[in-house]
Amino acid sequence: MGDVPTRRPYRQAKPPARSAPPPRPQRGRWSDAQAYAALDLGTNNCRLLIARPQGGGFAVVDAFSRIVRLGEGLATTGRLSDAAIDRTIAALRVCADKLKRRNVTLSRAVATEACRRAANGPAFIARALAETGIHLDIISAEEEARLAVLGCHALIEPGEDPALVFDIGGGSTELVLVDTRGAVPRILDWHSAPWGVVSLTESAGGGEGEAGRLAAYGRMRGIVADSFADFAARLPKNLKRPRLLGTSGTVTTLGSVHLGLSHYDRNAVDGLIVPTSAMREISADLSKKSLAARGKVACIGPERADLVVAGCAILETILDLWPAERLGIADRGIREGILRRLMGIARP
Repeated sequence: MGDVPTRRPYRQAKPPARSAPPPRPQRGRWSDAQAYAALDLGTNNCRLLIARPQGGGFAVVDAFSRIVRLGEGLATTGRLSDAAIDRTIAALRVCADKLKRRNVTLSRAVATEACRRAANGPAFIARALAETGIHLDIISAEEEARLAVLGCHALIEPGEDPALVFDIGGGSTELVLVDTRGAVPRILDWHSAPWGVVSLTESAGGGEGEAGRLAAYGRMRGIVADSFADFAARLPKNLKRPRLLGTSGTVTTLGSVHLGLSHYDRNAVDGLIVPTSAMREISADLSKKSLAARGKVACIGPERADLVVAGCAILETILDLWPAERLGIADRGIREGILRRLMGIARP
């Protein structure tokens, strides 16, 4: 597994003796390095990462994450709602303030599936720029997949056969087949399905009683399987040891449940490797629970209770088409990929 970038505390050196001339400041020190920022606005979350170069990677100096549900209702109306836009603008204002306070001079902000699909996506982008000063670049599904791989590939387990990396988002799911035999992974194939935890929940979620919830879960899995079918047919078969790495709120949440954490701990989850059988058991259990019961599960809570089952359905469908025995979990992805590009670090 790759090293997790961490911020090393700056320690001030002891002052020089009075008789000695003051030392010249060193160039390129961590505290003086240029600050870079990456903002990922998804269908469900708004996430910001601010970092400075350190060694062969970077050190995070500030971060922000807020559930904004920008794509709420999009599957029904085809538009971003006024309430969702207001929530998102409020989050972007917080991000803009952090960019200013951290003196960020080079940054990139991207928007994904919700803005790609919404009829009023361009109008929202214009309003965000006017009110926050943040220019959001609506990226393609292919670019989204590449950034996700670039940000998390260091956590792919060693091996010779191709590995599958996936990102379950709010409005779409990206699947990327990569060759890891070189210094940097090479993308062999990729696929984007228009189903994420928000869009799938709004289209096929719900159900009364355990029987109704299980029926809804079956519907969701069927919808996702159909959307993956062409890609599944292209995947290599009979691999000796299929390797699988997931980056998303779904896998980090389920990893937390697997560990029995009382609260989310990135250090415990990022880089975790779990048996896929355990992920299936957790998914099956959550699919039977009521909304209230899911909300009481530590690390899920009321904010994720209505969406986590759709994430489970997508994850189980991925496990059907890529029968790995172990799942690597990454709490890193698009933002880290953006930072690596901004800093000129090698990319796939």
